Amino acid sequence: MPSGESVLGEPDLALIHALQLVPRASWTQLSAVLGAGPDTLARRWEHLTTGGYAWAGFLVRHHGPRAPLYAWVEVDCAAGRSEETAIELTGDPYTLGVHEVTGDTDLVLLVLCPDLEALDAYLSLRVQRLPGVTRSRTQVVTGVHSARNLWQLDQLTPRQARQLTGAPVPVQGRPAVSRRRTQQLTELDEALVLELAGDARRSAAELARTCGASESTVRRRLEALIGGETLIHHCVPAPRFSGRPVWALIRADVPSLAVASTAAAMARLRQTRLVTSVTGGHNLAVGAWLRSVGELHDITTAMERAAPSLRITGTALSLRTHKSGAQVLGPDGRRLHHVRPDLRTPHWKDRFV
Repeated sequence: MPSGESVLGEPDLALIHALQLVPRASWTQLSAVLGAGPDTLARRWEHLTTGGYAWAGFLVRHHGPRAPLYAWVEVDCAAGRSEETAIELTGDPYTLGVHEVTGDTDLVLLVLCPDLEALDAYLSLRVQRLPGVTRSRTQVVTGVHSARNLWQLDQLTPRQARQLTGAPVPVQGRPAVSRRRTQQLTELDEALVLELAGDARRSAAELARTCGASESTVRRRLEALIGGETLIHHCVPAPRFSGRPVWALIRADVPSLAVASTAAAMARLRQTRLVTSVTGGHNLAVGAWLRSVGELHDITTAMERAAPSLRITGTALSLRTHKSGAQVLGPDGRRLHHVRPDLRTPHWKDRFV
């Protein structure tokens, strides 16, 4: 099967688009808009998720004093050890992206840790001790600029979208502006986020039992978390079947005073999925999903046009994506399972000693 070919039909894509807009809508609510019965929609979603063709989950945005720390990590491997090292790292709860890439490194990781001390422990006691690893380089993410509604399918009509959300839907590529402030996470919030990483549609009753809280409290916290800018929601088809099967990391540098405005311009580009400001020799790192290898030139050109002061400092294409978010992907690009992010382990670094 060609890498960009989709096995998803129009009803599948419509359901995914609907869940991008309203992640936890009931099947009855969705039925009124999509024109299929609640049971049919539930079975369709079950088929998509169990088959690994789509998934939905929540992750924490980098914001606030208790927010976790993201970092981009480049890993150099000994000859012939890249794949086994990548597979080993997909099982870690601290990796949210594992890619075998082109260019002057072998792997690119997106890492999530509680703080700088934990990041140091993970890199020095875990990553750098793997037999296949020869060197690693790290850039800490100082800001995440892409919005939760950044990437959406175009399957539903504007009228259908309004029926679901009760408000006009942002134009593709234009992030929605939230009216709520990002909140500091409570212990319950952190527990809920961990449980929702693999399945954004877990019921409030199930979450209440798992997290040791009342169902009404869980519902209130979910409403606050989802309604604000605290969480990043991912409801996507597996990249291979999405029409955008090629992952790219684009590194760029802009004057410090232009970082915020440039990042906002990058977030408006259709291909971008994750726009981050970073430490190191360049100050922007942009993750994008492309229709083809040739589109890399198109997006870098569009970036330079959108921000004339921007200078592209490097690009890499994924030869194979082993992990996207919390989801582990197989060789055929389908989701195999998820690895729950772990940010609450006591004596975190002790597990690697």
